Amino acid sequence: MSNLLVFPIIIPVIFSIILIFIGKKPILKRMIVLCGAVITTIIAGINLWNVIQHGIQFLELGNWPVPYSITLTVDHLSAAFVFTTSLVTTLIIVYSYQSIGIERERYYYYASLMFMLAGLNGAFSTGDIFNLFVFFEVFLMSSYVLMIIGGTKIQLQESIKYILVNVVSSSFFVLAIAMLYSVVGSLNMADISVKLGEYGNSSIITICALLFIFVFATKAGMFPFYFWLPNAYYAPPIPILALFGALLTKAGVYAIMRTYALFFPTEVVGNFIMVISLLTIIFGCIGALAYKDMKKIIIYNIMIAVGVILTGVSLLTPDGMLGAVYYVFNDILVKAALFMLVGVIISLTGETQFNKLGGMIKDFPVLGWTFFVACLSLAGIPPLSGFFGKYYIVKAAIAEGHPLAAIVILVSSLIVLYSVIRIFIHVFWGQSKTIQYSKQPYNKLLVISVITTFLAVAFGLYAEQLYPLFYQAAMTLTDPSNYTQILEVK
Repeated sequence: MSNLLVFPIIIPVIFSIILIFIGKKPILKRMIVLCGAVITTIIAGINLWNVIQHGIQFLELGNWPVPYSITLTVDHLSAAFVFTTSLVTTLIIVYSYQSIGIERERYYYYASLMFMLAGLNGAFSTGDIFNLFVFFEVFLMSSYVLMIIGGTKIQLQESIKYILVNVVSSSFFVLAIAMLYSVVGSLNMADISVKLGEYGNSSIITICALLFIFVFATKAGMFPFYFWLPNAYYAPPIPILALFGALLTKAGVYAIMRTYALFFPTEVVGNFIMVISLLTIIFGCIGALAYKDMKKIIIYNIMIAVGVILTGVSLLTPDGMLGAVYYVFNDILVKAALFMLVGVIISLTGETQFNKLGGMIKDFPVLGWTFFVACLSLAGIPPLSGFFGKYYIVKAAIAEGHPLAAIVILVSSLIVLYSVIRIFIHVFWGQSKTIQYSKQPYNKLLVISVITTFLAVAFGLYAEQLYPLFYQAAMTLTDPSNYTQILEVK
């Protein structure tokens, strides 16, 4: 069954190539891309089940022995990321049918989505640090296409900054890999972990650690490297924004989780990650309060979530990692839901400023109450999904003697709740404004938004049933021997 590990990477590539060669046939493209995404999600689900039942799955590509072969190493965390990424991409594809526009559908929109899915799944599955770089470049190149597709002025302006930032960070990524290879002579992540454990602390290892954190923090939108994120994510249409906001930054988060736990589990690195994580939360809160634009508010909430997750990661304790794992998957679902719901509001009204809207609850009660539930889930109101992650992170921060970190996270929860509830109050409960609602159909948009919100709520309601999966994912991170043991057996 380990051969199935490669299919969530290969299938999207195959369907991408098919989509490129079938010409300008949007209806046919819709059918093909949905078929590819569903198949990928099903196989990712089977892989997740195999990992739950049998432990870490391992696949060597080629006849070279470990650590020289290219490897896929899928543990509980990787399998959960691949499945969730494939599922959310499938939902965004259906959401795109009524929202992305026929002209984008005619060209390379769906092909780029599938290439991005292949890159993300590959990044989550690879056991090789150089191939992590390769898969990062795959989904980043796809994101460049998605950023500019449609050719609006704001897209072209922001894409230049977005591409430059990622090109520079990718250059440092290669430099960090080269420095690490010069020390340990290996690219296999499990093998690197074992050799660094024997190598001990040194200045070059610390420099490597800081380079990796700089690269991944830039891609995750952390302080002080977040300057590119708000405007770059604001530029593309809502489906692309939902994809970027829910998934793209999480690749950087995953990379920090994996490399910090395996390569550099030192107090110095952990404290550095904690400091920039807390600053990310603070500056994200400032941005979420500063704007009246609904898209901008949710975009800054991406930064807050990244900071919360990586605060838990920085502690490198079972509770901290467990909270980070819980919260990262909650954030993927609830961010996708919120961007979709905001997209429905914008589709109906043509407005992004919440202070220009009001009284929509009378005409759109399902939309209003769904948005309200998504807001509560984002803020971590129990028993919704955001609560469990923050609970474990705050508990771990207090236990490890970091009360300030716990206070920042708790205060940020109130700010998050206020920032999104004021959208709800103004848009749905405020005084009715003389706005002519669009006559364009929106039912499919609303249905997919409701389904995504329901998944986020179900994630919280079934958190206890998911505990064994996430606990094992956290244990793999806090105890690297769980990750390296299977390679030693090989």
